[in-house]
This record gives sequence, C-alpha cells and structure tokens, in this order.
Amino acid sequence: MTEPSGVSRRTILAAGGLGAIGAAIPAGAAQASPSSAGKGSPAGSPSGRAPKLRFRGDGTFKVVQFNDTQDDELTDRRTVELIEKTLDAEKPDFALINGDVITGGCETRLAVKQAINNVVWPMESRGIPWAVTYGNHDEDSLPQSGVDEAMMLDFYRSYDFNYNAENIAGVTGTGNTIVPIRSANDRREAFALWLLDSGRYAPDSINGQDFAGYPAWDWLRMDQVAWYREESQRLEQRLGRKVPGLMFVHIALWEHRFMWWGGVDTRTEADAARGRTRHGIVGERNEDECPGPINSGMFNAILERGDVKGVFVGHDHVNDYVGDYYGVLLGYAPGTGFGAYGLPGAERNRMRGGRVFELTQTGDDVAIATRVVYARDLGIDLTANDQPMQPTPLARRQAAI
Repeated sequence: MTEPSGVSRRTILAAGGLGAIGAAIPAGAAQASPSSAGKGSPAGSPSGRAPKLRFRGDGTFKVVQFNDTQDDELTDRRTVELIEKTLDAEKPDFALINGDVITGGCETRLAVKQAINNVVWPMESRGIPWAVTYGNHDEDSLPQSGVDEAMMLDFYRSYDFNYNAENIAGVTGTGNTIVPIRSANDRREAFALWLLDSGRYAPDSINGQDFAGYPAWDWLRMDQVAWYREESQRLEQRLGRKVPGLMFVHIALWEHRFMWWGGVDTRTEADAARGRTRHGIVGERNEDECPGPINSGMFNAILERGDVKGVFVGHDHVNDYVGDYYGVLLGYAPGTGFGAYGLPGAERNRMRGGRVFELTQTGDDVAIATRVVYARDLGIDLTANDQPMQPTPLARRQAAI
C-alpha cells in the first residue's frame, strides 16, 4: 500500500511489529483461528444485562460507526472528545467501534483495559448500547501485555451496555455477532447488524507458497461466509421473510476497490469517474483500499441472500466514500483516533470522524440514510500533534477483571 505521505505506517507495523509478534506466539497464531465454543445460541448471545434494541415509536433507529480509535492507554484526548461530542449531538440508539480499538504500546494487562475503557466509556456512561469488531491492530500489544482477543472479549462483555456475543464454535475469529433490532410495536426482528472479525494479517505461507507481493492483511474466511449465510437462512425460515441489515467488518472487501475504479484492473481518472457515476459514489479516497490477498466470497453470498443492504469498513483511515455496488452499499467510516496515522502534514487530522446511519422502518422495509460527521465540524482542535490524556478511571467491575 502507498499512503499519501509515501510512507506506509501500516506497512511498518506489519513488517516490524508482526515480526515481534510472530516471535512471541505459536506459529500460525497470527492468522485467525477457529474460536472456542460459546454458551449461547448458534449465533452467540450478548450479555444478559444488555437492553433490547427496538425501533423508536416513530419507526426510526440511529447507529453511529466509529473506526480505528487505535491508541494505547494514553489515548489522544481528542479521540474521546470526538466520540463524546458525536454521541451528544446524534443521540444514537447503538454505537460501534469497527476494529482497531487499540494498538501496540500497552505493556500490561491494566494498560490494555485502560486503552479500551477510554474509548468505550463514553457509550457506557451515557447508557448507549454498543459493540466492537476486531481489527488487525487489536493484538499488537499481545507480546508485552499477554492479552489476546478472547480476553478482550471477556472484558468488553463485562460492561452493562455491551452487545458483543460469546464466541461461536467452529467459526473463525473473535466475537462474530448478530445484533437484532426489533420493531417498535412487536417482538419480531426488523433489522440485523452483522459484526464480523476480519482477522489480522495473512499467514506466512499457504501450501508452501508465501505472500510476497500480495497484500499483508487477513480476510473473512469461508466458515464466516457460511455462518452468515446459514444464520440469514435461519432468520428467514423463522420469520417467514428476509430481515434487512448492515454488515460491519474492519478490513475492506475487494469489491470496495472494484467499485471505486469501475473495474478490476483499471486505475485511470477516467475509470474512477466511471465508477463514481455508475455507483453514485460520494466522499473521498485518499489511500488505496487494503483488502487481504484472497477474496472471501462474502459479497457473492450477500448478493445471493439479498438481505444485507450495506457493508461498511474502516482500516484505511483517510477514506470516507460510499457507493451503491449492484444494490449493496459499500462504504467507509473515516478514522476516529487522533493517535493513528492520518493525512500528511498539517492536514493530518482533517478526516477524523464517524459515520451515522439513520434507519426508518415502514412495514417490513427499512430505509437507510448515511452521512459522515467530522471533528472539524464539532469545534475540535485539528493541530497535527499528539495530545495524550491520562486514562479514564475503571469502574469497579472492570477493575476487578
């Protein structure tokens, strides 16, 4: 990947940091592996303390997507300010941090908990139901802290308003979750939020062949695609109709790139103009999309099922575009974290923000409107520097874990 500055921070982390990780954990652990069995339903289940989600009486429901808060326990204070001001302005019914919640630099178990708490406490303290997905950087601190994604999941689930499910037996990744939203006037599921773990980094090799020259990141695995398809069918069979929804994963699908360029092997401005026109793309693309080396087939499954109406990602901090790719919205939320890379030079923090989804239910249909909110419109300092804060104090339950 080539970023606007010409130097890829993510490439540095993958090449340098991943080597350190690889030396500290068993071979093969750097790629996603099947999760352990959960105690809940086949689709997993959130904490019993989590409130049920329903459309409001007027048929509306609002979701806010944050992405790449990506910091250690001394989180840049503006990251938290952005989350808080967005929550207070938008008053969402549900909030999501879509991967790379934390990054390297957390040297202890306590530091990992503090880094997480800094960015989830704004939701928790306001009583807003929330969840996370996992990104490629969430385990960067594992060699120093000893805290892996499964341990983080236990920590997330200790909060009263968290909606992450237990792990699902036989499905790759951590915390793959369906978050149902019920109709205002009955108990039927009216909408589904699909939260999937897109993994971390590609393995060193498959069948004796390495990945030199290919993207370094992970991809959704076929068992995750099968899980989505089977759960989608199960919902349809139980309710007698398909349940519309949105899917959130950290790492982009290959189709995000195809949509922007209006083709597979095209890279000219004329190609991009064709893509923008055909797919109604709005927003900025300031760096290459960074999918893994293998196309997961998830988009094909989504087309077949016809229930997921959009797939939204992060990972590439300075992209915020969205378009309609053959009937499915594909889009980005920009990076939320001020401690992570941004645009080059003085514009480093211009793209910091989050994405808002306004859902409106009419019968069995749900209309989706989406827009981006930016730190620059919320009176937040955009100076291209670091402004670390002291950790937000842990509540008693989280301190005891």
